[in-house]
Amino acid sequence: MDETRPEARDEPVYRTTQEPRLKLLIPLVVACALLMDGLDQTIIVTSLPQIARSLGESPLRLNLAITSYLLSLAVFIPVSGWIADRFGARTVFCTAVGIFTVSSALCGASVSLTMMVATRILQGIGGALMSPVGRLVMLKSFPRSELIVATGYVMIPAMIGPALGPLVGGFLTTYASWRWIFYINVPMGALGIALALRYFDNFRAASIARFDVKGFILCGIGLAAFQLALEFAGRQRIAGGVEAAFIAVAVLSLGAYALYARRTHAPVVDLELFRIKTFRIGNVGGTVARIGYGSTSFLLPLLLQIPLGFTAFRSGLYTSLVAVGALTMRTVTPLVLRRFGFRAVLLANGAWVGVLMMALVLISPATPGWALALFLLVLGFFRSLQYTALSSVGYADLVGAKISPGSSLASVMQQLSQSFGIAISATMLGLFAGAGGVPTRPQFDAVFLMMVIFPFASLPWFARLSREDGAQMSGHRA
Repeated sequence: MDETRPEARDEPVYRTTQEPRLKLLIPLVVACALLMDGLDQTIIVTSLPQIARSLGESPLRLNLAITSYLLSLAVFIPVSGWIADRFGARTVFCTAVGIFTVSSALCGASVSLTMMVATRILQGIGGALMSPVGRLVMLKSFPRSELIVATGYVMIPAMIGPALGPLVGGFLTTYASWRWIFYINVPMGALGIALALRYFDNFRAASIARFDVKGFILCGIGLAAFQLALEFAGRQRIAGGVEAAFIAVAVLSLGAYALYARRTHAPVVDLELFRIKTFRIGNVGGTVARIGYGSTSFLLPLLLQIPLGFTAFRSGLYTSLVAVGALTMRTVTPLVLRRFGFRAVLLANGAWVGVLMMALVLISPATPGWALALFLLVLGFFRSLQYTALSSVGYADLVGAKISPGSSLASVMQQLSQSFGIAISATMLGLFAGAGGVPTRPQFDAVFLMMVIFPFASLPWFARLSREDGAQMSGHRA
């Protein structure tokens, strides 16, 4: 594969350099959008029994409210870049937040399962456009030398949302109503639209190719089938033959798309982006690493509640400390990357995060509360550094017309890697526990140790970076 690198050029003049307050306001608006998206992927889980009783349905059938949202994300994320180039990033972002906000209100007002699923599909469409286009606004609003700091702020909600979702959902459902898990998006969405209209530039491509309908259909079918296969993997909700059929459809559709994209001038997902060295390593190696990190977000709350006997609220409080650790890393990430560069940080910190994940097996009922809290803070601190470095290096050499499709493709891979991490860990835990069984502590430990393989397996990818790769963004000089 060719090692292409963009030609050197003078950077354009950015509004963020002329108006310093935008350096905080723009990341804040994008972060709020990502927070809403991250919360809604997990917040509904703890409220399913209450929603089921309210709608007169079985809690198992309410799984449709989760899968319908994830399917919308998988299908529509790939087209977000083209839509932003066609209609303008600010226009699409505000429209997406508006769709997400209105559909959230409709979800909260649902009176039947059909209405809930339909509004969750609409909400997923808004989320599929909102998050990638928000990242696109970031890429086009900041010079490369300042993008790490800005990306650090935006990555916070991506990590906080899944951690706080069960905690916020449980609190609102217990002390208010399950409907408020959707209504809380309304004021955040309204504020986000107002700020985006005021401070975002309406970035638009000078020329745009015709929309790739065939590619969209092939890619959409493949990603939807793959997302369904991940959702049902190992959970014994469907027959094994149906699960195999989902996998076969995903493989055939995505394989057909890969062949089709090579012969198409402007495919909906540009696989040629993988010829860019930093993009390839940041996203392929990052996907492998994120599979392991995603499993930790899923397994840790279960570990605390099932074998260790924590209440849901207490488990949520401890889990949220991982996000607090991530927040504290924001101030030092640019300094670390400037001092050591992407290659050294991704290698050394990636190995260290793997060691910390292995240490999760040492948590026991005898572990003092302060020690557990300190450990989770440290885990969040260093995992945040790895997340930010991965996201930043993947965008380091995207320029011009490559920015929009690169943002979309990176969002697809990040979404699937998180889902894949949850699916693999849930499958292994289910296999160890057996049908209807309650996982034991040794079984949790075995899954933790198996999932840590992924962060270590990503290290050879990062070793392919040179010391100079991404230097324009990190400011590192070998």
